[in-house]
Amino acid sequence: MGMALPDPGHNSTALVTGASSGIGAEFARGLARRGHGVTIVARREQRLEDLASELSERHGVRAEAIAADLADERERDRLAEEIAQRGLVVEVLVNNAGFGIYVPFAASDLRRELQQVRLLVEAVVDLDGRYLPGMLDRGRGAIVNVSSTAGFQPLPGNGTYAAAKSYVLLHSEALHEEVRDRGVTVTAVCPGPVTSEFQDTSEPAFGERVPKQLWREPERIAEESLRAVERGRRTIVPGGPLVQAAFAPNRVVPSKLVLPVARRLMSGELARQ
Repeated sequence: MGMALPDPGHNSTALVTGASSGIGAEFARGLARRGHGVTIVARREQRLEDLASELSERHGVRAEAIAADLADERERDRLAEEIAQRGLVVEVLVNNAGFGIYVPFAASDLRRELQQVRLLVEAVVDLDGRYLPGMLDRGRGAIVNVSSTAGFQPLPGNGTYAAAKSYVLLHSEALHEEVRDRGVTVTAVCPGPVTSEFQDTSEPAFGERVPKQLWREPERIAEESLRAVERGRRTIVPGGPLVQAAFAPNRVVPSKLVLPVARRLMSGELARQ
């Protein structure tokens, strides 16, 4: 089994991406409540500065705000350099940054599709690759990669996002097995629908077809996920039994059975030609 979250150290930090709002901000709050210093990253600098001040004042932890576009490799290089220059050691990594595209692939902007892959897949692999070796050398650390129940099946009208989240899920589960006896835990978090700014910025249409009782607040998602990390869990579908019953079976049901349902659910996205 993996270990729980490492104890906070004087120069250790929890790096949380996509932290300007939603699940990312709540991960940062949950880690700060546990005494961890945090380094929060997103594109919106003022949002980050405000959150860093909140966490430092409320929990007495060191909170760093670094604005960066993680879809850009040069920005990831700069982020790593800034963390090192500030004398920080990343012992907890939360890969949460992301956005979704909810139109048929052929009707989509190819540059935007590629940017989505760079952020959802390339940035996750990059940051895991940068910080996992150090965790293993120290024999302590935790990685949290935010996937999605969207990654449990193909989603017409949201295909690149679903495929990217599936990649993150399998990548994380493989890493978990590779490091499980070396003091480090890797956990894949697979939320269902979440009431956050993601819905406003990505503009999915399927939300109108998802029952209200399946939606969850970001605070609950982050807290349940951190508790799973503390138990060394490989994968979690946060949100309780109802969410798990609604979405988890899609991971094992054959695509030929899931796709017709997915097509109906995503009919609004498919109409965006």
